Amino acid sequence: MLFPARLGLLLALAALAGAGEAAAQDKAAPAGGTPAAIAKGDTIFHKTGLCYACHGSNAEGTIGPNLTDAEWLHGDGSYDMIVATVTSGIPAEKAKKGVPMPAKGGSSITDEEVKAVAAYVYSLSHK
Repeated sequence: MLFPARLGLLLALAALAGAGEAAAQDKAAPAGGTPAAIAKGDTIFHKTGLCYACHGSNAEGTIGPNLTDAEWLHGDGSYDMIVATVTSGIPAEKAKKGVPMPAKGGSSITDEEVKAVAAYVYSLSHK
């Protein structure tokens, strides 16, 4: 039989563990970052979004920077920053290698598709 003090301690530890799991899930999935949105973003990244052409099929960078690490060249790496960057692009004078990123990567993806790509990229870099 557990003493009341030990039972209280176990409940407190369980609550802390649950809070840590919730925080980890929040970090991996921004608002709108459902598994379905991330999967859709993955498909768009590798097909119609043309993202893979500069960021590589594994998103670790070629002409464009690595999108799988915690280093962000043009902002804080937040979901909103990624949406804004994909939407607007990066001009040549701000690009690390001097190669611009056109708005929406030069593709004709919709604003909703941009959000899906952002959810996918966010999931890669916020593991």
